[in-house]
Amino acid sequence: MPDEPIRPFRWDLVRPDQLGSLLDDVPEVNLGYLDELIACAGKVLARCGDGELYFVGRSVDSLFDLLSGALAGTSWQDRLHPLPLSLPGLWADDLTADELAQLRTNLTAAGLAPAELMRGRPTVFVDLVSQGHTFENLYELLRDWIDEEHAQWDVIRRQLRFVGITRRGKTSPNKWRWQQEAEWTAELPASSIRNVSLDSMVWSYFGDYQAKTAGSFWHGRWSDPEVGVPRRDKKARYALAEAALLVERGKSAEVRRRLAAGLGREPTTGERWSRELQLELRR
Repeated sequence: MPDEPIRPFRWDLVRPDQLGSLLDDVPEVNLGYLDELIACAGKVLARCGDGELYFVGRSVDSLFDLLSGALAGTSWQDRLHPLPLSLPGLWADDLTADELAQLRTNLTAAGLAPAELMRGRPTVFVDLVSQGHTFENLYELLRDWIDEEHAQWDVIRRQLRFVGITRRGKTSPNKWRWQQEAEWTAELPASSIRNVSLDSMVWSYFGDYQAKTAGSFWHGRWSDPEVGVPRRDKKARYALAEAALLVERGKSAEVRRRLAAGLGREPTTGERWSRELQLELRR
């Protein structure tokens, strides 16, 4: 495998002193979706099973930013991991040998090599979900790698979690659910797949329209060192201002209190890890 991982540049917004005057002329950011995002964040935490959270791609950047602020200074502050990766519409057979090798190097650097998946806390992937193709592709890529490494699948399958953020719609016994149509989910315990609903317009904003701080990290760019150069164009700076404001709001006592309250309303509230996290957030 290649020696060096490649990943897009991302500012450290929990300690944003490096931004300087970069945001001075950026228009005011509107966080009209904040209430929805806080509620979603609390449910994601509650349904992660006390795991390490990996935020797949760019669509969940705002969720990562809010939680980065909220969990700063807590025992959970190092459990949040951005996973820049664009996989929809791509299958393992479509990758060249070099692309697959670079992907595995990048995943290893992120703590996702097969040997790492057997140890420690559960590994939880979080993403916006429509049809579930990104999760499926990520799962298949990991599954092939696990088999090649002769890692213990019977151990790893109990450690993997997928939390899909779906569009909120009318509830019904006959409602279509992405995981029911995905054959690969049958290889995991039923508790490994969880969903959190989000207002449809907010979901669409994050998934389709929101400006991002970095470009899409698709397979043609996995080996491109240029992705490590920060973007400073108008859209990227607006995205950075939005991200920085979300981190700041996440640090507030109000947001932390609301996240703790959200955890307290979930079935997992009686579990020790949840109680301890609620106490940390309320402090």
